[in-house]
Parts: sequence; structure tokens; C-alpha cells
Amino acid sequence: MKTENVVNNIIETDFKLNERPNNEPLRVLSEEDWKFWKENGYVIIPNAIPQENIDRMVNLIWEFEEKDPQDPSTWYTAPRREIQMKELANTGMVELYNHQYLWDNRTHERVYNAFVDIWGTEQLWSSIDRCNLNLPMRPGHEYKGFIHWDVNTSLNPIPVNVQGVLTLVDTDLEMGGFQCIPELYRDFDEWVKTQPADRDPHKPDTTGFTPTKVVAKAGDLLIFNSMLAHGIRPNHSTKPRIAQYISMFPAQESNEELKQSRIESWSDRIPPKGMAFPGDPRNWEQEKYERATLTVLGERLLGSRSWQE
Repeated sequence: MKTENVVNNIIETDFKLNERPNNEPLRVLSEEDWKFWKENGYVIIPNAIPQENIDRMVNLIWEFEEKDPQDPSTWYTAPRREIQMKELANTGMVELYNHQYLWDNRTHERVYNAFVDIWGTEQLWSSIDRCNLNLPMRPGHEYKGFIHWDVNTSLNPIPVNVQGVLTLVDTDLEMGGFQCIPELYRDFDEWVKTQPADRDPHKPDTTGFTPTKVVAKAGDLLIFNSMLAHGIRPNHSTKPRIAQYISMFPAQESNEELKQSRIESWSDRIPPKGMAFPGDPRNWEQEKYERATLTVLGERLLGSRSWQE
């Protein structure tokens, strides 16, 4: 019924997304946002965090990566530890998970309430995920922007979940970024009937579809349904694209093993388990930075405090 997808830091559950059967009020999304979300499988929440949070998060990422934002000669370095998921090579994953600034953004009221709107419950847990510093492409530093799902679309029922990206710099089309296929999201049930039985449940045949290119501004929170086929466009500009991954899902308080692993990740400042999360061999989160101090909301979003307290 409930399993941990350690590869993607996604918790696959039997919960349902908010359907608003009685037209319940929304906290952050507008009615237009809600309609767009239902039709397209994604929504952008503008100004999700204040400028102060953006600035300090960007500075932290540059510091953590030991790169100078003004000096491109410092940008292109070998990875500190090889990542087992080869498709993530050169995509700019930053092995920073539990710093105070990440938790401050996770617990920011507008961010939290946006996910309350999406799920229809206050009792959520936050994903413990990392950041991204996506550098402009150049020879020897290339990657392909493939379209995929992070859930197994051959399962019945298909796992219900959402994912999120908090953009930390203004972006444009040349800088790459999120792309998706809303038409496939809307028509999946009919589309899948036309596909071979041995189709790849994580990578659709996109023949006949043109991906929608999403452009976001600093402070925008993009939330998308995990059934939305999506990918990252390569960065063909001269400017890095910077983001923090944030998602939330209904709290799993009865799953003691999962709860303890989350608390351990925060307390010991270690990445989630899984081949997608190689971690930082320098151990900077443990040795250079303090353990994040959590608010009451933060404790609940982590799982160290019950939503019943």
C-alpha cells in the first residue's frame, strides 16, 4: 500500500489529490490556477519565498560548490563522487539536503499552503531533496533533456504523487529548464491503449507531441503531477540555472521505519538512501554547517513531531 521509492525520494501512497468536491476554499492557488492545474498537470506559484531567502540560498549553493558565480573558469569541475544514475550526469545536482536555508524554504508559509491546496490536507511531510546548479552546455559538459516519468506508469493503480521545483534565478528559453507534455497527461488513458505491451513505463514514445517549454522567475514554485511526462531542457545560454527541489505528500506517521530514516537524515545531515543521491565526500553539511533548527511546522513536515500534537 505504501512503499518508499528511494530512487526518486518520492513516497508512493494510496492517498488521493485534492478534488474539492464541495468547492472548498484555496489558500494560495487562485481559481484560474486550480483550473490550469487540473487540465495541465502543473501549476506555477509566483513569489513563493521572499527575496532574502532567494539571495542567501543562491549564495549558499555557490559556496557549497566552491565555484565563483563571476568566473566561469571555476564552473566546470569533475564530480566529487560518481552518481550511479548516469542520466543525471552533468545535470548540476548539488548534494545539499538539510541546511537551515533549505528547511526555511520548505517551511515558508506560502510554499506549505500551496501543497495543502494540492493535497487537500494540512498533515503533510516534506521531501528531503537537494538543489541544482545547471551550467551552460559546453564540450565535455553535455547532457540530454529526455522526457520521462518518475513513477512506474505500468502499475495499476498508478501511484499518486506530486513533485516540485523552486526556481532561484530568473530564466529564459535559452537557459533551458522544465519541459512537459500536458496533452499526454490529459489523454494518458487513451494514449496507453495505442502503445505496445512492452513499452517503457518510465519513458514515453513522444512521437506526435511537442513539449511545452516552461519559463520561471526567481521565487516561482512549480508543482507538477508525477503523471506529467517531463524533463529538463539543456542550457544553451551563458548563465547558470539554479533551483531547489521541494515537494510534499501526506504524512506517513504509522511508517516508523520511514519516519526514523527521515529524522536521521535531518539530525545527522545525510542524504536519503538511493542510487540517485551520492552525497558529498567532503561532509560539509556535517562539518561546516550547523544542524537546522526546525519550527513546529518544520518538525511536523519532517516527522519528528506528530500532526496530532
